[in-house]
Amino acid sequence: MEINRFFGEFAFLSNFYPCEIVFDGEKYTSVENAYQAAKFADKEYRTLIREVSASKAKKIGRGGKIRGDWEFVKLSIMENLLRQKFDDIKLKKLLLETKENNLVEGNTWSDFYWGVCNGKGENNLGKLLMKIRSELKDNF
Repeated sequence: MEINRFFGEFAFLSNFYPCEIVFDGEKYTSVENAYQAAKFADKEYRTLIREVSASKAKKIGRGGKIRGDWEFVKLSIMENLLRQKFDDIKLKKLLLETKENNLVEGNTWSDFYWGVCNGKGENNLGKLLMKIRSELKDNF
């Protein structure tokens, strides 16, 4: 089976799902907020992103001066944020309950890097979630 949308009963897989995340010593209300903040060295952008909804954080993350090494570090930053998210016992249990299902971040907004749109995409978010799930299963 494949889980190809991260909403409804699988909303917890979404980066927009509310959870406490700490990045660079600051608390954020979702993986999305922390991830968008990580794009910037500018503390004002980070503060602004910390105080808004996940969807607003994503919009803010499209502006401003993104750090020069972003393309090289974004995957490892996302992995670290997801590991922190699924360190929560409730979320860990929910992730493990997806068993061996293929996790695909299906979307309609043409995100081909993190997900799959119209059958095309790298699905890096899904791959990271399955990697973390596998490691949690081995150590649970």
